[in-house]
Amino acid sequence: MSFTVGIEFERSITTTLDTREVYSLLADVARSGSFFPKVERLEGRGNGVWHWVMEKIAIGDHVLQQTFYTCQYASDPEQLTVTWKPCSEDGDNAMVEGSWHITPEDGKNSRVTLRSKGTLTVEFPGFLEFLLAPLIRYEFESMVKRYIENLDQEFRRLGSEGAKNS
Repeated sequence: MSFTVGIEFERSITTTLDTREVYSLLADVARSGSFFPKVERLEGRGNGVWHWVMEKIAIGDHVLQQTFYTCQYASDPEQLTVTWKPCSEDGDNAMVEGSWHITPEDGKNSRVTLRSKGTLTVEFPGFLEFLLAPLIRYEFESMVKRYIENLDQEFRRLGSEGAKNS
């Protein structure tokens, strides 16, 4: 028996980094994915397809859940967007879609917006859904928050490197 948890969010940050530099980092799925917490492996399948394997959630020696999902990524340098949609593989227990939108702001800053939604199939009895679903949403939202913080730190680092090289 299992149940499905839906997760949807939108987060934005502003950086002093140029929109093209932000786009360059986010369009590189392996590079931008390296800033997401609790990723065990991110495997390129070719043609913009990436398979995500998240770290196991365990208590002691007992694995409770491990998340697997696969997405097709598309980047548009003119629109300054990176989008992804699910393309499920055998064994995937999550489906995720979303986008990055990068827009110039105040003539020198970049506004970076992440939108994503997905579902995760949880292999626990359905009667536990009311207890576990909020915890799962909270954990995922915490990981996304950390991801945005990690990217913001990288944008700042790149910005300070660029200032030193000017």
